[in-house]
Parts: sequence; C-alpha cells; structure tokens
Amino acid sequence: MEDRTRIPQPKSPIKSFINFKNIVSEKEHGFTLIEIIIVIIIVGILAAVGINQYSKMVEKGRGAEMRQIFGHVRSLINSYRLENGTITGMTNADVNIGASPDQIPSSCRSTHYFRYSLANSGGAISSATDPIVQIAAWRCTSGGKTPQGPANYPPSCPGCRISQIELNFTTGVDTWSDPYGAGY
Repeated sequence: MEDRTRIPQPKSPIKSFINFKNIVSEKEHGFTLIEIIIVIIIVGILAAVGINQYSKMVEKGRGAEMRQIFGHVRSLINSYRLENGTITGMTNADVNIGASPDQIPSSCRSTHYFRYSLANSGGAISSATDPIVQIAAWRCTSGGKTPQGPANYPPSCPGCRISQIELNFTTGVDTWSDPYGAGY
C-alpha cells in the first residue's frame, strides 16, 4: 500500500505579501521623511552634548595625575620639615621637582600632562612664607603628554597655573584651589 501523506507546499511570496498588506494598513508600512529627519536631529543634539561632556570628563581624569603628585610632594614636604625643623629654604629640588627623568617635571615632558613647582618665591620657600607652602601645577599645552591641553587653557588666563594646594603647617589645613576654573 502506498503512503499518501500530504506534503504541504510553500505559499507563493506574492500571496503572502498580499495577505500581509490586507492585515497592516498602508500608514503602518514605514516612517515618513519628516519623522526620520526629526529623529536624526534629536540624535545629533544628544551626540553633541555627550561628546562635550565626555571630553570634559576625560580632561578631569587627567587631573588625577596632578592630585597624585600633589599628595606625593606633600609627603616630601613633611619629610623635609621633620628633618630640618622648618620649611624655610626648601627648593623644588628638595621635593624632587626638577628636569631629570626620575624627578617630578618642572617643565613639560612627554610623560606628564602637567608641570609642577613650589609656588612660593619662584620655587624656594622664604622665612616670610613659612609655615605655608604652595604647590602649583600648569597644564602642558606643548611638549607634554599627548593630547596636549588647549593653547588658551584656562580660557580666562592662558599660561596661568591651573591648580594649586596650599599647605599650612600651623593649622594643619590644606587648601586646594582652582583659581581659573579649570575644573580639576
């Protein structure tokens, strides 16, 4: 006896499309040009805001180098003060700030985003500033680690110190400042 099981045949694509067209109304087939343009404009605005915020956060992250070095210099200043009983006469070299590759950079170099200095009296502490030490950082706009800071950074005072910390050994209070609004 012969097996007469019916094998279903595939429907023709044209019949399937006609059935789909009857189920879905004409308006639901796609987007209008206006709808697509509005979505593109909204996505463009969100992308512009997002890229701007992202670049600010990346630059703020680069400030982590500065904060870490400020902490290291602070401990070197404490060591100097304990050994000598005063901070008068302390120079950049005493806190390992200088030009050699193993020192904290006093000028821009390809390994750092910032250059550093004791801010008192051009890098030397006088008896007039004792017991207060200021450590300053400047964002490198050329010669530093890439990417460089903008040439007009900070906008209100290009070439000015970006951030500084003031260590007061009498009160024990450290004062961080961002005098030109760099956001570090």
